[in-house]
Amino acid sequence: MLRFLKAARYSGPMVFIVASLAIGFLVAPPQKTEIGTAELSSPHLNVTPRTDAERARIADITAMPATFTKPEAFETNPAGAATVRARKTADAFSQPSGNISFERELDFKVGNGLFKKLWVSSPSSTLASDGLGPLFNARSCQRCHLKDGRGHPPEGSEDDAVSMFLRVSVPAAPEEDISEIEAFLLSAGEEPLRVRPDPNYGGQLQDFATAGHKAEYRLEVTYEEFDVPLSDDQTALLRRPTYSAEDLGYGPLAEGAMLSPRVAPPMIGLGLLEAIPAEDILALADPEDRDGDGISGRAQMVWSFEHDRPMLGRFGWKAGAPTIREQSASAFAGDIGISSPIFPDPWGDCAAGQSACREAPHGDGDVRKTEIDSEGLDLVTFYSRNLAVPARRDVDDPQVLRGKAVFHETGCASCHRPKFVTDRLDDQPEQSFQLIWPMTDLLLHDMGEGLADNRPEGRASGREWRTAPLWGIGMTEQVNGHTQFLHDGRARSLLEAVLWHGGEAQASRDAVVEMPKADRDALIRYLESL
Repeated sequence: MLRFLKAARYSGPMVFIVASLAIGFLVAPPQKTEIGTAELSSPHLNVTPRTDAERARIADITAMPATFTKPEAFETNPAGAATVRARKTADAFSQPSGNISFERELDFKVGNGLFKKLWVSSPSSTLASDGLGPLFNARSCQRCHLKDGRGHPPEGSEDDAVSMFLRVSVPAAPEEDISEIEAFLLSAGEEPLRVRPDPNYGGQLQDFATAGHKAEYRLEVTYEEFDVPLSDDQTALLRRPTYSAEDLGYGPLAEGAMLSPRVAPPMIGLGLLEAIPAEDILALADPEDRDGDGISGRAQMVWSFEHDRPMLGRFGWKAGAPTIREQSASAFAGDIGISSPIFPDPWGDCAAGQSACREAPHGDGDVRKTEIDSEGLDLVTFYSRNLAVPARRDVDDPQVLRGKAVFHETGCASCHRPKFVTDRLDDQPEQSFQLIWPMTDLLLHDMGEGLADNRPEGRASGREWRTAPLWGIGMTEQVNGHTQFLHDGRARSLLEAVLWHGGEAQASRDAVVEMPKADRDALIRYLESL
């Protein structure tokens, strides 16, 4: 009976979406592809190819709106049939896809259990849960992604940086062997930005350690505040952060070490982002800005250790991971020190010089072979793939509609691309052929010197970041009890986040500064409705 009720509840939106895709006559968007999709094909195995007729219908329904006097069709359902109602509690980001079946919801709940699971150090009588560290940032996925939402920087000396850490890398020496992705970029005619993990600390700094080991560091953040004048005699107060790695436990960082702060991003809608066709993302890339609009997004290219080939990067602040499964395995290794079939080293991110860490007891000596096995990783991936996006609120509010118009008029939608239609996926019904509104193009953009971390990652320079999805951003305070945004949480409000935009977004940022206060308020009100 429950399965029937769920099917009945969501059959309406699914039918209407398909019906909408069946009409319209707009041609496909201009092709600005810089990389062939053969090299960066879908991460999914069971994709039904689109016909030319379908491409034309999809171009119609994903076209930018012509007017802003009323909401667009299906705008209240940003995740298509996978959308869930917007709860008024802190659990708003922790719901399964709205169109998930009764049987598959059980896998979601088991995956949720593994996501919350507290890992313990080895040796332990709890064989299914040992293998923590020895160096780590958190004991569970949930500790960083609290309530499946957004992390924050530490506030004061008593607040651990449990949902934030520092990535670290050093320039590669000229004589070092090139990596797989560097070889691919060279073959494509690019000069890769070559970096390597710090020889003493690895690829990220861990601020916790198991008994008998020293933590790698303590994160310290200081801020310098400054005023930004706005129109209508308004002023915004921004804070510029400085990060330092204090109390280093394993000697100094290597010469030229580059640090990049990262807060845990929200988990909602990841499966739908993964289901966006690579060709649709690549069609938006315009690295030479040939159309002259000032926006020159680039596709991130990464090496997939699971698929052993170059793939389009989609996940992480610089799009450094190609799939949810690989991103999950990378987080297990780097954040918790847990090995997996993709990253089987039992010591996680311990550098070659950290011999005590590498030689410590680990949790891979039993039948699992790795500390989380393939089945466990699949369940965490399924859970992460199916964390639902809540429905939009107040889409017909006049101030929200005015804010939406301002969002488009100022060019925000050039990078925060509103709509896509996902692939037809035979084995992922929740994500298959959905009209979604993630508000991102998943491309890398130069965000200016103010947001630069000066640390390359893959194809991304020290000034480039992936366009962050905006769906659910207005519920951050409800879910996580704060309003701190951007990759390092420096912005204490949505307006501050906008004012930090530079580089390709400088013109849009300046327009927000100069527009009447009523329009600026409407823009923020629109973002809060997402």
